[in-house]
This record gives sequence, structure tokens and C-alpha cells, in this order.
Amino acid sequence: MLAAGLAAGFAAGLFGIGGGFVVVPALLVVLPLLGGDKAQYAHVAIGTSAATIILTSLRSLRAHARRGAVEFEVLRSWAPWLVLGCGVGVALADRVDGHVLLLIFGIGVTLMALHFLVPRVGDRVLSDAMPGGVARVSIAGGLGAFSSLLGIGGGTIAIMVMTLCGRTIHRAIATASGVGTLIAVPSAIGFAIIGFREPGLPWGSLGYVNLPATAAIASTSMLTAPYGVAAAHSLDARLLKRVFGVYLVFIGFTMIRKAAGY
Repeated sequence: MLAAGLAAGFAAGLFGIGGGFVVVPALLVVLPLLGGDKAQYAHVAIGTSAATIILTSLRSLRAHARRGAVEFEVLRSWAPWLVLGCGVGVALADRVDGHVLLLIFGIGVTLMALHFLVPRVGDRVLSDAMPGGVARVSIAGGLGAFSSLLGIGGGTIAIMVMTLCGRTIHRAIATASGVGTLIAVPSAIGFAIIGFREPGLPWGSLGYVNLPATAAIASTSMLTAPYGVAAAHSLDARLLKRVFGVYLVFIGFTMIRKAAGY
């Protein structure tokens, strides 16, 4: 768990994500050591991932903000709809079994990678302004629901939207760190509530949030997040997109394989 935290923190700073793409697969390996029913592991992994993202994203956000790269106005205008979407996502997670959760996770992540690996898609700019009105509500609400359902910070989709709207990859990654915080808080609370008194939970779990795992992962992720931020601002934008895309493909196929043998 400590090792997963180190990797998640660096990835959070580097890619503007909350670290869920690292934490969820790691927890699926470690949770059996804490006992409990195998059928509960996917939900606990996702709920615990959301809890770790709170501190990881905050640490990453502060590091990016010191470099003046965060667009706080985007975060303020998206916040209500992100939180509302999180509520919908948690409600859906309560009705979906672990196999389906992992399969959605893997397929979704793999599709997201296309935006960063295919130049004609990743380099396209559709607008010079962020979406407003109904478009903002739909995108932010959908982002909150999808992210809370999978225990991720939502940085991938936020980065896609911002780069399509003319933001540089560096500013998009910086702002996406804040999106992760806004999604993680209601998601973690929601998973703790829907899992309360569920049978067969691993040792140390509060609902679907495992407290020992959260403490271990967050304690080391906060150490490495600033190093990921420094790496993000020193890399070439085009190279950063390709690195991010390869990373998503790897995680996507890993989770699909995990779902097949779940």
C-alpha cells in the first residue's frame, strides 16, 4: 500500500489525476490479505481510492497553484454539478456488482487513451472557451457520476475537455487536480454510507472505505505528488500527452483482464 501511494502521488502530480488508476488495481491485489468476501473487494477498492484521492489531489493542486497554472474559475463553476453527479454515481455503484464495475473501468480508461495517442484527436481544438449552460451541467455532472462510480478523480475527462477548449496540457492537468478533490470528498462519504453494515468487508473498513489502506496510501502519495508536478511542468506538452496515453492503455487492459477473471 505504501508503494502504491508513492506511485499514485507521482501520477497525480504528473497527469492531473487523483491516482485512482494506480490505487484501484493495487488494492485489488492487497485487500484479500485483510480478509472479507471477494465479492466486496471491487466496491471497497473504489471507495478507498476515492478517500485517498482527497489528500493526494489537494497536495497536487497546491503544488500546481504555486506555479500559477490552476484555473480556479473553472473549478468554481463546475463544483455544484460535479458534486451532484457524484451522488448519482454512488447510487449506481450500490446497484452494480464488482465484475461490471471492473469491466466498465477497463473499457472506459482504454477509450480515453485515444484522445492522447491519436494526434488528430488529441491536438484538435473545438473552442477557445470552456462550455457553459446546459453543456457545462451535462459534462460536469456526467464527469462526477462516472468518476465516483469508478473511484477515480476524473482528471482524464477534465483534461480532454480543457484541451479541446484550447487550454495547454499543463494548465489542463493543473486544473484537473482540483476536479479530483471536488469529486473525491462526496464520493468517499457516499461509499462509506452505502457500505455501512455490509457483511464480509475487509478488516478496518468503514463502509466501503478501508481506513488502514487509506492512511497508508495517502501518507506516501502526499510525498511524491509535488515531484510529479515538477515533472509535468518540465516535460514537452506533446511528449506528456503520449506518456499519459500509454499509461491509460496499460491500466485499461490490466483492469479488463482482472474483470475477466473476477
